[in-house]
Amino acid sequence: MAQQAGSAEPGRTGDYVTLAKPRLNMLVVATTLAGYYMAVPAGRGWLLLVHTLVGTALVASGASAFNQLLEIEQDGKMRRTRARPLPSGRLLPVHARSFGIVLSLAGLVQLAWGVNLLAAAVAGVTLLTYTVFYTPLKRRTSLATVVGGIPGALPPMIGWAAVRNNLSIEAWILFGIVFLWQMPHFLAIAWMYREDYSRAGFPLLPVVEPDGASTGRQAVIYAAALLPLSLAPTATGMAGVVYLAGAAVLGVLFLGLAVRFASLRTTPAARRLFFGSIIYLPLLWILMVLNRVAP
Repeated sequence: MAQQAGSAEPGRTGDYVTLAKPRLNMLVVATTLAGYYMAVPAGRGWLLLVHTLVGTALVASGASAFNQLLEIEQDGKMRRTRARPLPSGRLLPVHARSFGIVLSLAGLVQLAWGVNLLAAAVAGVTLLTYTVFYTPLKRRTSLATVVGGIPGALPPMIGWAAVRNNLSIEAWILFGIVFLWQMPHFLAIAWMYREDYSRAGFPLLPVVEPDGASTGRQAVIYAAALLPLSLAPTATGMAGVVYLAGAAVLGVLFLGLAVRFASLRTTPAARRLFFGSIIYLPLLWILMVLNRVAP
């Protein structure tokens, strides 16, 4: 028998976990950690780090809940999302709204109290751009992908602000790297699931231009722009020459996957670009962290 939305069964906990999207938010926490580590001087205590990561994770989880709340109808039309707690009816919207509010406020308060007001403000901007701008725009224009890249790229700035209490050029470089990386990553996903997105009424680029020429071209443009920017941490003194060499190799390989996708415009090519993207960013962070020039 299907679980009723108002019942209190053990599966309810799992539904709330699904609402928070913990696997997706692991990337948010990881990029926040990278920004924090690149800014932190030697010997800094762990308490600030804990407040930073937990507060950011709470805000990101709240944003995920709001996103699913705003897209109940669309999620119900897509094969890969129709079993989520809200479109399936296992959770009521009012409960999801309360859950999102509690998580978001708890995260913002923790950042403001345990870290600093600037880190909380950046997290607040992340929450607002994701829920107020990106999520509604997904139903209106393919440019929503670009708007969505903004909240997705802000977590390393939260980490940086937590330590330095400023948003210097180094923080913006970290933002730019994640922002540019997201575009080929998202475009590959959009191509792989274009039929699902079309069914839900999301006018993403592969939906409005089904031949894929613009999708492939933009993936190449963003990957090409990412290559020189990914070398900037060495130019600004954040990382050393080992990082420079590794970032150059990774950037060329990532650009190659984007070019191949643009030329073939097939699902296997998009899948290779997608998997390449989820390998590229962690390796880049690892290189940057291991070859950091300590402040």
